[in-house]
Amino acid sequence: MTDSNAIIGRLGALFAESFHIEVPSPDTDLVETGMLDSFQFVELLLQLEQHFGFRIKIEDIDLDDLRTLARIARLVAVSGAAADRPSSVRRS
Repeated sequence: MTDSNAIIGRLGALFAESFHIEVPSPDTDLVETGMLDSFQFVELLLQLEQHFGFRIKIEDIDLDDLRTLARIARLVAVSGAAADRPSSVRRS
């Protein structure tokens, strides 16, 4: 299982480096506070894919999953675990 605190730390660094935003806490609402705009959300999805090695399908995006670092960390943990699973079993 992936350590969510480690993911939150990596996300905090990503926000500082990519968006020049210091998120005060893992539960800070990025939407309500206006920390991220719609263009930054698109960039966030790209950054998540690049930094964590998984792809988010557009139809699977739920804005609520991207509202806080804690929620994004859960998405990363779940998506990363799903990406690690083989999509099909090969038979010899």
